[in-house]
Amino acid sequence: MAGPRVDDIYDQVKAMAVSFRLRPGDRLNEVALSKELGVSRTPLREALNRLVAERLFDFRPGQGFFCRPLTAQSVFDLFELREIIETAAVRAACGKATDDQLADLRAELYATGIDITGLTVQEAVSRDEAFHLRIARLSGNAELLQTLTRINERIRYMRWISMSLDRVQRSKDEHKRVMQALLNRDADEAARVLGAHITKRMDQVQEAVRYGISSIYMEGSDDISARIIEEA
Repeated sequence: MAGPRVDDIYDQVKAMAVSFRLRPGDRLNEVALSKELGVSRTPLREALNRLVAERLFDFRPGQGFFCRPLTAQSVFDLFELREIIETAAVRAACGKATDDQLADLRAELYATGIDITGLTVQEAVSRDEAFHLRIARLSGNAELLQTLTRINERIRYMRWISMSLDRVQRSKDEHKRVMQALLNRDADEAARVLGAHITKRMDQVQEAVRYGISSIYMEGSDDISARIIEEA
């Protein structure tokens, strides 16, 4: 029987990295991880090299693979890049999306993205990501969409932190306003609202990172992502 494919190993290790089940800054124990996953080190290393290219791991010659650090500056930079990418995407979508596509996006938003009471944090963030990615897809730019997908993977844990705190009602209202601006084909308003929705001040990022690091070592990412959203 064939063993796990590199793609399967890649998916498993990526999930561990994104959720910080592998602790930030730690040197990866390849022997222990290969045993945990039930795979040999050759396909594991191939998967890790792919994840290095996506900046989810670092590789240091003579030392090995290291889990990505979790610092306020790195998180701030990613949110800043996300804002640049998404405001460009929504501007493009205002001009390129068809009326039917926008109507479908609105229907999907109100069907699955507004009432998130009772969902887990992970489920709510997944729905939020889906809305933003659909806007990016309507930009018609495949490279932009791929870049945003990679950014989302690298900030997902911090999105869980944000969602588990106090962002629920504000996020819902801003999604509605972005959707209305898209329907009005108002690129300036759509970019303004979406930019304000995404942007974070450095002090906000620093607070979230402190909370995130504490959660990694005290609770674990599974506890964060499994929290039920009660306020909506």
